[in-house]
Amino acid sequence: MKPSRDGEPAPHWEGAVAFRLFADRPRPTLTVAEQIAAQVGERILDGRLPPGARLDEQHLAGEFGVSRGTLREATRLLEREGLVRVIPRHGAMVTALSADELREIYEVRAALFDSVLRKLAKTRPAALFALQRDGVARLRTLADGVQDGDEYAETMHRLLLVTASHAGNRRLQRLLAGLSLQTLRYSKLALRSVARRQRSLALWTQALEALERGDADTVAALSGLHFEESGAEAARLLATDPAQET
Repeated sequence: MKPSRDGEPAPHWEGAVAFRLFADRPRPTLTVAEQIAAQVGERILDGRLPPGARLDEQHLAGEFGVSRGTLREATRLLEREGLVRVIPRHGAMVTALSADELREIYEVRAALFDSVLRKLAKTRPAALFALQRDGVARLRTLADGVQDGDEYAETMHRLLLVTASHAGNRRLQRLLAGLSLQTLRYSKLALRSVARRQRSLALWTQALEALERGDADTVAALSGLHFEESGAEAARLLATDPAQET
């Protein structure tokens, strides 16, 4: 891990799924089942395993050189994260994206993150601000690249989880982390275009400035607008891309 300017670990752990699995831990150590879940989860997030795809248990067990019991443990982790669903006698399948789930997840996540930001506007932790400045700088380098949508979304995913970890409420942090990977699937849709990423970057920049000066109402409004606009764009793309749903 790359250290931040304040000596705190910066959010550069490899892989969005692994980062999520580290969320509640002081040290990033994964079990074998978690390592497998992280690798298979990345295939789901980058589209190599599309919605509706079946996880071939025998093939994956052979690929990773593990027992079916270990693979089933990994599958349960993916099911917990909302990336697969296990159908009795049929095995595990990659979950579909849906407009209803999108609306529900974004509504809940926006409300939870509003609480995080209002807490942080009062405490104004310097270590978090250093991490956020680094993160927004990284977003800036990814906003204009035609092929950089996925990496932009994953960087934002890390920033949101790191931000939540500084709010001083572990239950709130766990709730947000539990929604994070399904949210990321929709965020990748919403942030495909350069125009959407430029808009996202503008909102992030303004929100960071408001947070650093302790302006809770402004930062909450900007965050809510970001969730609202991202959700609307993801819903629009879902409606025009039936392959994302089953």
